[in-house]
Amino acid sequence: LLLLLSCCCLVVVVYLMVCLTDDEPYFYTHVVVGTFANIRLVNKLVTKPGARTLHIPSGDEMDIFDAAERYKSENRQLIIISGKEYGSGSSRDWAAKGPLLLGVRAVIAESYERIHRSNLVGMGIIPLQFMAGENAEFLGLTGKETFSVNIPETLKPGEELKVVVSTGQEFRTLSRFDTDVELVYFRHGGILNYMIRQML
Repeated sequence: LLLLLSCCCLVVVVYLMVCLTDDEPYFYTHVVVGTFANIRLVNKLVTKPGARTLHIPSGDEMDIFDAAERYKSENRQLIIISGKEYGSGSSRDWAAKGPLLLGVRAVIAESYERIHRSNLVGMGIIPLQFMAGENAEFLGLTGKETFSVNIPETLKPGEELKVVVSTGQEFRTLSRFDTDVELVYFRHGGILNYMIRQML
């Protein structure tokens, strides 16, 4: 079983390398551009539902993909601030791969859909959860701030982590790395990187 898993992993690695080198436009068009493309998506940075957002600090409204590409050119990482049951209805692993390729490095949510939280960890995305009774509105967050999160080497599953906001505000979150194995995956940059290093 382990050998089969390793072989399958190698096939996936080769496939992803082919996509990212020989056929990059197809890969981006069908995976990355489609991330958060639901017409019913509610982004509180803009007034209407859909795959639109604001670029901060310019204030330019644009498609989410275009904003992500602009942030990438500015060498800026992204986080998602969400409400309850983040990831519901999107438990496929591509629902976590898409945000990673857009530049998302962390999610702060009131709660998570179980499988999606696990998939985020597998992609190396940090899952943080607001403390009980708190959310973005309670803390007065608009989404236009910048956030800093320090992940200590000694972090244990379920520990609290401090988030520092550019306004000077600080608040506590719950780390949703629920097991030691998930922390190992994260420290390797995701499960795929972990598997590759185990094979080398």
